[in-house]
Amino acid sequence: MSATEGMSFTSDEVNFLVYRYLQESGFQHSAYTFGIESHISQSNINGALVPPAALLSIIQKGLQYTEAEISVGEDGSERMIEALSLIDAVMPDAVASRLQANQPKTPVVKSENNTANGDDGSLAYCNSNHNDSMEVDGCIDIPASRATVLRGHESEVFICAWNPTTDLLASGSGDSTARIWNMNDNSTSANQLVLRHCIQKGGTEVPSNKDVTSLDWNCEGIFLATGSYDGYARIWTTDGHLASTLGQHKGPIFALKWNKKGNHILSAGVDKTTIIWDASSGHCTQQFSFHSAPALDVDWQSNTSFASCSTDQCIHVCKLGLDKPIKTFQGHTNEVNAIKWDPQGSLLASCSDDMTLK
Repeated sequence: MSATEGMSFTSDEVNFLVYRYLQESGFQHSAYTFGIESHISQSNINGALVPPAALLSIIQKGLQYTEAEISVGEDGSERMIEALSLIDAVMPDAVASRLQANQPKTPVVKSENNTANGDDGSLAYCNSNHNDSMEVDGCIDIPASRATVLRGHESEVFICAWNPTTDLLASGSGDSTARIWNMNDNSTSANQLVLRHCIQKGGTEVPSNKDVTSLDWNCEGIFLATGSYDGYARIWTTDGHLASTLGQHKGPIFALKWNKKGNHILSAGVDKTTIIWDASSGHCTQQFSFHSAPALDVDWQSNTSFASCSTDQCIHVCKLGLDKPIKTFQGHTNEVNAIKWDPQGSLLASCSDDMTLK
C-alpha cells in the first residue's frame, strides 16, 4: 500500500480550503463568489476547527514529501536536489531527468529559512530560487505583559474599530457576530459583549451564519453600525442592544460608514447599489444604482455627498437628492477595492487590483 492510500479527501473539503485561502488572502469578493458556486454553506465542515493557512500548509507538506521521494534513487541511494517549486512537484519525472542531465553537480544546500510555519499557523516563505540574503529589520520583542489577546470569536476576525470617545473596541467575524470589548477592564482579558446577527426564519430568530465584515462607530461613540453578508445593516448601542435593522440590500454588504453629523449611514452591496439610510428611523432615504457590478467601498465627502467604487472599475461621486452622479472617475483597469477622501474633501484616493493607486 502506498503512503497516500490511507488518507482521502472530498471535493467539498478541497473547495472549503480554497475558499478559506481566498478569505485569508483578502480576496473577499472572489471568496464570496466561489463560496456561492461551490455551495460552501451546504457543507458539513466546521470552519472553526480548520487552522489558518491550511491549504498552504498541506501544499508545503506535499512538496516536502515529493522532494523526499525524488531524492531517493531507484537503487536506494540518496541524491541531493535543489529546492522544488510547486510546478516541479507536479512534474517529478522532469526533475529526475534534469538531475541526470546535470550530474555531477556541486550539492546545493537548501536554506532553512525558505519556509517557516509559525506557532500561529501562518506560513512565511521566500523565493527559493533567489540566492541573495534577505535584509531584515531588527526585531523588537514585545513582552507578554504588554499585550492583551482578545479571545472569544469562533471564526476569522475580519475587521476592528476603536470607539472614538471611550476605550471600547468593536470587531466583526465569520462567526456571524460582532463584539464590543471593554478595554478599561483590569482583568487579563477584556469583557466582551456578543452582538449576534440573527434573521427571521419560520417566525423565530436564528443565527444568520453569515460573515460580519464591516462596522463603523458614529462620531459620538454612542452607536455601532455593522454590515453582514446576510444583506442586513444593523445599529447597536454600546451596551449591545440592537437598536435598528436596515433591510434593503439584496445580498451581502461590503462596506458602511456613518457621516460626521451622525444622521445618515452609507452602505455598499453586492447588488450593485449604494444606500443612504436615515439613522434614527432605519429607513432607506435614497438608493443609488449607478454601478454595473458589486459596489465594494464608500466614503463620505460631506454630510450629504459621497464616493463609491466597484468591480466595474468606476468611481461615482453622488449627492443626496440627486438622481445622477455629480462626477464619474474612470481610468483603473481592474476592480477598485477602496476609496478615501482627504479631510478637506477635495482629493479622492483609490486603490485597485490593477496594482495602482490614483
